[in-house]
Amino acid sequence: MSNQIKFVGLHAHSVFSVFDGLGYPQDHIDYAVENGMDALALTDHGNMNGLAYQVLHSKKLQKEGKDFKPIYGIEGYFIDSVAKWKEEKAEIDKNKKGRKKKELNSAVVIEDEEATKRQEKNVLNRRAHLVLLAQNQTGLNNLFTIVSKSFDPNNFYRYPRIDYDMLREHNEGIIVSSACMGGPLSKDYWNNREEGDDAVQGAMVETIENFTSIFGDRFYGELQWNSIPEQHEINKHIIRAAEKTNIKLVSTADSHYPRPELFKDRELYKQLGWLGKSKPDYAESTLPESREELKYELYPKNGNQMWESYKTYSEKCGVDYDDDFIRETIERTYEIAHSRVESFYPDATVRLPDFVVPNGKSADEALRDLCFEGLDEKGLVTKDGYSDRLREELEVIEDRGFSKYFLTMKAVADEATKTQLVGAGRGSAAGSLVAYVLNITGIDPIEYGLLFSRFLRRDAVDYPDIDYDVADPMVLKEILIEKWGKDTVVPISNYNTLQLRSLIKDISKFYGVDFSEVNKVTSVMIKEATPIAKKAHGITAGVYAPTFEEVKEYSVTLKQFLNKYPHIATHVDNLYGQVRSISRHAGGVVIADGLNNHMPLINSGGVQQTPWSEGQNVRHLEPLGFIKFDILGLASLRMVEGAVSHILRRHHGVENPSFDDIKKWYDENLEPNVLNLNDQKVYKNVFHRGKWAGVFQFTEKGAQGFCRKAKPTSIIDISAITSIYRPGPLSAKVHNHYVAAKRNPKGVKYIHPLVKEVTKETHGFLIFQEQIALLAHKLGKDLSLDEGNMLRKLLTKKGTGKGHEKKDAIYKKFIEGCVDKRISEEDANKLWQTFEYFSGYGFNKSHAVSYSILSYQCAHLLTYYPVEWLAAFLDKEPEGRKERAINIVRSLGYRVERPNINESGQVWEISDEKKALVQPLTSIKGLGDKAVEQILQHRPFNTVEELLFNEDIVYSKLNKKALDVLTRSGALNSLVDDRFSGLKHFWSAVAVDRPKKEKNLLDNIETYEPEGDFNKAEKMAFLTELTGIYPVGEVVSDKLLKKFDKLKVPPIGEYDRDLRLCWFIIREVLEKKTKTGKDYWILKTIDNQSNQVDIKCWGVDPQLDYAKINVPCMAKLDYNDTWGFSTRSFRRNIKFVEIN
Repeated sequence: MSNQIKFVGLHAHSVFSVFDGLGYPQDHIDYAVENGMDALALTDHGNMNGLAYQVLHSKKLQKEGKDFKPIYGIEGYFIDSVAKWKEEKAEIDKNKKGRKKKELNSAVVIEDEEATKRQEKNVLNRRAHLVLLAQNQTGLNNLFTIVSKSFDPNNFYRYPRIDYDMLREHNEGIIVSSACMGGPLSKDYWNNREEGDDAVQGAMVETIENFTSIFGDRFYGELQWNSIPEQHEINKHIIRAAEKTNIKLVSTADSHYPRPELFKDRELYKQLGWLGKSKPDYAESTLPESREELKYELYPKNGNQMWESYKTYSEKCGVDYDDDFIRETIERTYEIAHSRVESFYPDATVRLPDFVVPNGKSADEALRDLCFEGLDEKGLVTKDGYSDRLREELEVIEDRGFSKYFLTMKAVADEATKTQLVGAGRGSAAGSLVAYVLNITGIDPIEYGLLFSRFLRRDAVDYPDIDYDVADPMVLKEILIEKWGKDTVVPISNYNTLQLRSLIKDISKFYGVDFSEVNKVTSVMIKEATPIAKKAHGITAGVYAPTFEEVKEYSVTLKQFLNKYPHIATHVDNLYGQVRSISRHAGGVVIADGLNNHMPLINSGGVQQTPWSEGQNVRHLEPLGFIKFDILGLASLRMVEGAVSHILRRHHGVENPSFDDIKKWYDENLEPNVLNLNDQKVYKNVFHRGKWAGVFQFTEKGAQGFCRKAKPTSIIDISAITSIYRPGPLSAKVHNHYVAAKRNPKGVKYIHPLVKEVTKETHGFLIFQEQIALLAHKLGKDLSLDEGNMLRKLLTKKGTGKGHEKKDAIYKKFIEGCVDKRISEEDANKLWQTFEYFSGYGFNKSHAVSYSILSYQCAHLLTYYPVEWLAAFLDKEPEGRKERAINIVRSLGYRVERPNINESGQVWEISDEKKALVQPLTSIKGLGDKAVEQILQHRPFNTVEELLFNEDIVYSKLNKKALDVLTRSGALNSLVDDRFSGLKHFWSAVAVDRPKKEKNLLDNIETYEPEGDFNKAEKMAFLTELTGIYPVGEVVSDKLLKKFDKLKVPPIGEYDRDLRLCWFIIREVLEKKTKTGKDYWILKTIDNQSNQVDIKCWGVDPQLDYAKINVPCMAKLDYNDTWGFSTRSFRRNIKFVEIN
């Protein structure tokens, strides 16, 4: 399309103006191109979070031969002086009455656009909009610095602020315009209009002179076109002030959504932003029905559309302008875009810290020296193959320019190992000898046949990606930030988006659709879609999450709902995936010098973080020159630390082990190169017999059952088992074939000795990705290992492009090599087909071996230090899995004692006398850390008087609330002597009516004696409420469990659809009514493995049916994938079991 009037949008918002702009930058760019435009600026509110999308999509268009120019900018939040504003804010804070909860700033700043279009009153919210555009790389770097400074806690309160001083310091290469009705010139209008036109003009002229003193002719006044009368008053004032000050003006579209028809979705998106917040009076509660109702249209217009907007809205508001003058303001945007703004992409030079390279050395020299020092320390210099392998790896790393990356990773590892245990490896990096000798990984890759080429190929272009497991990633990141600086180590952002379930609920609520109707849809749609989606992908086992499109296609209930409400369906399609909030990557950080000057850093919750993401769905950091370092947490490493701490206390007399003590014991006894990894006692005790308490990778029953059948006897066996136990291999029944082959190795046939050499360790199966690469390399003709690893990826791709050509070339070399080695062409093709079949299922051997070693370490501790391991297991398991963990511990023959004021500590303790594990005081809900400190400092308490009347105890910390929860949780049971008729008597006398003196206690004992004890139901309720643990052991005796086993009645967690019979305990009954008024119940149940299940009981008769709480029962139940467990008759199908 050729436009008569030239125009470029220099003011545009994407979804990164959260809940104000709609659509990702590429959506806006695509429409601009479609609409005849060749450039577009992105100016989101206060941030440049969309820049990576903008850059990468513009490059994509360039590759497609489309001429498009990205312009980088922001619409910042401006005030005259941050220093003066902080003084005013400090005065307000000083005068506030009472204590106010500290307000944490969020990186997602939701713009209240209407609030900027009136006189400023609230100092805390004061800001004006200001558009800043980068002319060149210098300007872009200055913009980055400005944004980073605006998000500094000194400038950031609700909004990230910039001021004249900041602009003066960083103005080079930046063009500025006065923005919208919330801009600084508009503020002059709002703040002075009651005093008359002269006052407005005086203020505007002063503001313009302030900006031109900094930017000269790079400052522009901005006109906009809509049907708001005040907009035209502001336009007229700006035109007059521009004449007085000799500045030029531009007209802008101020676009907020990518296509004209999305106006209603953008308005709804704004409404969703107010959910859960105090909605302002002016916020609309309905959506406009047509474009004619709008006061403005905010899509990326072309020049003709801008002219049409000007003419339509000025006529509608009855305001006359000079047409030629306005046309100049429209066309001036094109001149700025193409004459004053350079065509450039941001500098993508890879940035890594310089401090990791010693003075006087290059990165390559430093890395080489450290590697050979490490090889020598490990005693491997003279061992065959090690020095050569190390040189080969270093050659690849140096050729690729990655030496500084490895030096940085080593610096991270060196800091980590000073404070916590780290994993042996994660991902393909364990295949690198360089990583091993630098102590980045902990296993010898040559010993386990791990391939460097799986980690780093000579021909690949991406940077290495070493995932690094530690016990506590947050602590490590804080250490790195403290040591290297907050502008050097920056956590990576994650953007949370609007998802299907919440969208359907929120949009339906907005339109007044009954909640029960909506809930029926959202509660079943995933269940309906999952099995059909799995079948479509050929998946018969494992967990699968259907995509947005699959749920819409395969859920019948959702389809019917969206057909009934097509307007909701349209909104869901247009709003799905839009940004709703920002969080942080689980472990990712960027490490480089002066990041605040090379990217526009943001701040969320007091933490500085990147504006761009890097993860499974987006890759925005590395293309812009920033390398992600993944520092990830493994709870199992914390369990190992806890177990070693218990070992040192119990067996080595170390009362309070430091990390150095723990590390020393670990290095001498548990480190992979010291530990006997072939101890068959460990394999038989854990992996054969099925003792799984806290054993890494074996927490699921399916994996446990497969492992017991496969009976591993080596690390490679465990690696194979964990690699097979995934949806793909399970669907292909590989687990069954593997077990059969392992039990009968003589039945495995190999077509060639080289095939046997590579696959014997996995009993003839291709389990690991590395095996495909090795076989291709060894059997093919002149087929390199790099080509073998490339083949692994090529086999999973379909199509006829370049990948197909490469695959075809490798195929020919493979077949030719096989024939040369006297393998028939038919057998060679069969082997190739096997490659193709397993390429989608094969797993990374380096990762599998690394994680199997941690599994074995857990099993070793469970075998040789069972009680210490179990204490650590209970201590580190999250609350949601604590009940299950306790039941596992009980199943291994250990007692679990309730909290005891004289025995419990801050972690699970070991009672040797009772062969028991004692729950910590810290697990009691409502008992604060200060109260626990008082108890630990002043115990033991032999009588209740010693607890209540101790001169050294600070009772403001060990207060009445603390005594209440200590009593009801049973932690004070040892202090209940024969003066008390029961625990309720004790509770009333000691906690409820807290005595100040011993005489008051004696009076209370007499007064409350009739109260006696709590009943069983109350005690169980207290225990569950305060400790988070349901005492299944007190409800179901060992004798009853044996009876269930004898009768072959499984707990509900092991429900058999054919048998239908199971047992459980009812914890709660929810009484409900159907739409027709019929009674039904929802039973909240639990079994001895802490499986919690809801059962729907239809056809209930309240006169005849009675559910006993906390009593075991047997039941015959129905099960449906959509609705779960149910029964049609409570009386006939549920029977309570008497406890003997």
